[in-house]
Amino acid sequence: MNMNENIFLAKAGDCTVELQSALSEAAEAGRVLRLAPGVHQTGGLALPSGVHLHIPEGAVLRFSAAYQDYERNRVDVIAEDSDRAMLLAKNASGIRISGEGVIEAPGCDYIVGRLEDMGTHVPAPERPRVLVLDHCQDVQLTGFSVRQSPMWTIHLIACQDVEVSNLDIENDREMPNTDGLVIDSCERVAIRNCQIATADDGIVLKTSKGADGKPVGACRDVLVEHCQIESRSCALKIGTETHGDVENISFVDCDIVRSNRALGIFSRDGGRIRNIVHRDIRVEASETPDGFWGSGEAITINVVDRRRERPAGPVEAVRFERITGTMEGAINLVADGASGIAGVVFKDVCVRQRDGRFKGHRYDMRPTRFDLAPSPDAAGRANAWVKDESGQVIGLVAYPGGMPSLFASNVEGLELSEVLFDRPSPLPQGWSEEAIVTVSGASPVWS
Repeated sequence: MNMNENIFLAKAGDCTVELQSALSEAAEAGRVLRLAPGVHQTGGLALPSGVHLHIPEGAVLRFSAAYQDYERNRVDVIAEDSDRAMLLAKNASGIRISGEGVIEAPGCDYIVGRLEDMGTHVPAPERPRVLVLDHCQDVQLTGFSVRQSPMWTIHLIACQDVEVSNLDIENDREMPNTDGLVIDSCERVAIRNCQIATADDGIVLKTSKGADGKPVGACRDVLVEHCQIESRSCALKIGTETHGDVENISFVDCDIVRSNRALGIFSRDGGRIRNIVHRDIRVEASETPDGFWGSGEAITINVVDRRRERPAGPVEAVRFERITGTMEGAINLVADGASGIAGVVFKDVCVRQRDGRFKGHRYDMRPTRFDLAPSPDAAGRANAWVKDESGQVIGLVAYPGGMPSLFASNVEGLELSEVLFDRPSPLPQGWSEEAIVTVSGASPVWS
């Protein structure tokens, strides 16, 4: 036993009260709290400043399936209908969670049905997030695994000076909203050597609004490198919540496997997105059923004014360099909102394009204003998908003249250097003869 650590022994039954007390005592004394091997069954836990929770190999921190067990862990930034967390720190500093053990969440207990045609489970309306750190500083998350989150897995809100490394997150591939890492209005964040496999976004940077309706803050100076992501939605993403600015972001040396969208930037809520770099990334982008946003794109950037009172902000100065891999859709750059897309550079990009099993040949503009609150008589799920009177999902758009390899609409300053698309011969039905299609002056449709 290390003389600077306390050991918390596993016990039968719920240990919430005892574990909470042990966390507080260890933090106050400046000692590490190490969970002993075995299962530790618990409800909601609050993380105080200075806490270091060590979950070693063989230890399982298993959370309750009851939503009411997280009543005291309320979060100000609402996600879907989720306002609670299993683990929560607010206005804290010096937070450490380490070890090679497992945080086990009750994801399967929050499945209430299934939609075969959309390829997703139906989630319960109220689901807790696993770990939320709200306005925290000096954070290190290292080495542990998280399994079966029912909602966003790790959500960092307005945090500064964060290091995340060697995490292993694995969620149900058909459970909506199970994003892996959500970096929300944070500054100076480094994410390295993580493996994430989930139904929703893998690593997503966003800027939410708080309970007062104002942007929580900006998201800037973030590095993501040496990670492997599997996602049925978008593996490495910026947006869609973009109430504050997002800037100075680098995605470097990552592998995107068995995913739908690989790299995506989505401007919706007024914040400016700029100075974004994607470099040395291998992608594997394949079509999924319509319940997930996307259509097998290697890269997507789009700008849509989903609220007329708050137009989307511009996307500027974005670079894609040394991107390789495969895609079943196309690269899509679409500025539907007036703020536009400008200064996008592709250099040394080589992608093999093949036909997908769904042969959708469409680009996806979701989420739009139609997804905010479906009408009572419309088929759909809020902030996910809505079908029109003919039964088609709103926001999926056929390419004019067939599917190209790169489609750019209303993009200013697009630069292509050493860009190669390997397309099948003969071209499949529904494909454009032109690999690169650019459109200017297109009128807004979704804004």
